[in-house]
Amino acid sequence: MAVKDRDRFSTATRLRLLGEQTAARVYRSQTKRQARRSRLTGRAALLALVLCSMIVALAYPMRQYVSQRAEIADQQRQQEQARRRVEQLRDLKARWQDDAYAEQQIRRRLHYVMPGETGYVVIDPGAAKQSRADLGAAHRPWYANVWDGVDKSDASDQ
Repeated sequence: MAVKDRDRFSTATRLRLLGEQTAARVYRSQTKRQARRSRLTGRAALLALVLCSMIVALAYPMRQYVSQRAEIADQQRQQEQARRRVEQLRDLKARWQDDAYAEQQIRRRLHYVMPGETGYVVIDPGAAKQSRADLGAAHRPWYANVWDGVDKSDASDQ
């Protein structure tokens, strides 16, 4: 036993044992570091690949979804406007069914008067100064619009 104890406490044995322990620690730390680094890099690459492929796969359907939702909203807005216009036209039709309203509009628009009444038209001095060219199609008599259409079509043929 004395030889074993003496061998155990010798400097060469201690240095060799210390070197082996140090080498084992270095080897363990390097393998752990390499294993962690390579495993993390592989997982990160796989995760990045999966995320990129999902983004690419979902980009076009999402764009279609957003554009279709915008189109649906636009169609609903147009439908609501058409519904309001239909209601206005129904109200106007109901008013025109009333004889008093029809008579009022005929008198106002066509300047009709009842027998025994005196008809008159008040002309605004500022309106008289406007030229015929300044008046829009809605403010002119219908026959002036017809003649202008004939003139324009005749000018386009030449």
